[in-house]
Amino acid sequence: MTQYNVLQPPVFVGLGNFDFLFHDTLFWHSLLITSIYAIVSVPLQLVLAFCCALLLNLRLPFMRVLRTVYYLPTVLPIAATSMLWLFLFLPQFGIIDWVIRSLSGVEGPDWLGDPRWVMPALIIMSLWSIGSVMVIFLAGLQAIPLELYEAAELDGADIVSRTLNVTLPMVSPVVLLNLILGLIGASQTFTNVYIMTQGGPNYASYFYNLYLYQNAFQYFKMGIASAQAWVMFILVMLLTLAVFRSSARWVYYGGER
Repeated sequence: MTQYNVLQPPVFVGLGNFDFLFHDTLFWHSLLITSIYAIVSVPLQLVLAFCCALLLNLRLPFMRVLRTVYYLPTVLPIAATSMLWLFLFLPQFGIIDWVIRSLSGVEGPDWLGDPRWVMPALIIMSLWSIGSVMVIFLAGLQAIPLELYEAAELDGADIVSRTLNVTLPMVSPVVLLNLILGLIGASQTFTNVYIMTQGGPNYASYFYNLYLYQNAFQYFKMGIASAQAWVMFILVMLLTLAVFRSSARWVYYGGER
């Protein structure tokens, strides 16, 4: 609730910073970009991580090695992986466009230079580090009693029916946990965008935290940046509460009636 630039004493402005934000088009644009990213990337991460966890839950040789390989991208520094993906998305020399040209003979898009493709590129990159989500799913899968699968198999259920009627209900609390963590993580997106696009092109990847960072550490508008942080905190709390309230309809807890 102050106007503060670090170099001078803060001046109390009441709700002036919030009023400025609510009339700022960049504020709403950055919030929209972050929302679109979260709505698309989080469900894709959940589905892909769940499918990988199902595969890595099989009893096969060298499975521990495969689990380590799948988890490895999660522990790599975000700055290093951002530079890696920056080279992968190069329009002429990147591996991704080279694969597209080799398979279809069509030139790939300018992933990070085209406003239409920069968001799909960032969403594809987000699927790279699903290791932590996958490990949580794997722990949930290994906690399911084998008797449930045996009973379903005796009743004639095939693998799809067992997955839909046994596996998914039993891991639904894990889905709830990963959903909340994914939404919070998507709202904190900053490092990869700052390194790869700086919010461009034409503000197509101008995420909320990038705008907050610029207000705080480039323009030294600490009061406005603090107001932005409070707005995001309240939005994340409301979203988490809404997810928890809806979980009573689709989350199954063993032993409850």
